Amino acid sequence: MKSEIYHALSQKEAKDSDVQPTGAQQAEAFVRAFLKRSTPRMNPKAREDQLQRKAVILEYFIRHKRKEKKKKKAKGLSARQRRELRLFDIKPEQQRYSLFLPLHELWKQYIRDLCNGLKPDTQPQMIQAKLLKADLHGAIISVTKSKCPSYVGITGILLQETKHIFKIITKEDCLKVIPKLNSVFTVEIDGFISYIYGSKFQLRSSERSAKKFKAKGTIDL
Repeated sequence: MKSEIYHALSQKEAKDSDVQPTGAQQAEAFVRAFLKRSTPRMNPKAREDQLQRKAVILEYFIRHKRKEKKKKKAKGLSARQRRELRLFDIKPEQQRYSLFLPLHELWKQYIRDLCNGLKPDTQPQMIQAKLLKADLHGAIISVTKSKCPSYVGITGILLQETKHIFKIITKEDCLKVIPKLNSVFTVEIDGFISYIYGSKFQLRSSERSAKKFKAKGTIDL
C-alpha cells in the first residue's frame, strides 16, 4: 500500500492542528472577511452572486465638512467720518515752514534716486514724466497761472494732496489751500522746472502711477 505524501486539511482541522493556511488561502480569507465587513447588509448568497457577476461597490460614509463662518473684515472709516474727526487737519502750532524743510530735503533725494541722478545732460522730458507719477509731498511748488489772480505767485512746500486740492505751507507760515482746477503749477529741483496742469491732474497721488499723461496740457484761463 502506498503511503500518503500529503493530506489536505479542512479549516477546522487546520485550526485544531494550529496550521497556518498558505498565501493564497490567506488572501482569500482576508478578502472574504473584508467584503463581509464592507457589505454588512448583504446576505452571503447575494454577496457570492455579486462576486461572480460584477465588481462590488463598497459602502462608505461621506463626511460633511462644517462650513466655517467667514470673519467679517473690519471696515475702515469713510471719507465723511475722517472729515468729521478732522484726522488730516494740521494744527495751527504745526503750521511752520521750518518744520517741513527736512521733508523737502527727503523729497529731493527721493526724486534724484527716482531719476537715477539729475545730471546736466538729463532729458527734461524724462524728468517731467517721472514727476507726474511721483509722490509730491515735500516738493516746493508755485502757482504760475490761475483763473483766480490771488493764487498766482503762491509758493511753498506741499503738505497734503487730495484729488482736487494742494495744501501748501509758505515761508510766511501760512497754510494755503489751492484748487487744482484752472491752475498751473511749477515744480523745481536742481535747476529743472516741470509744469503741472491742475485741470489734468485731478487724481489722488496713489492713482497717478497708473495714469498716462499727455506731453502737453491745456488750460482755459
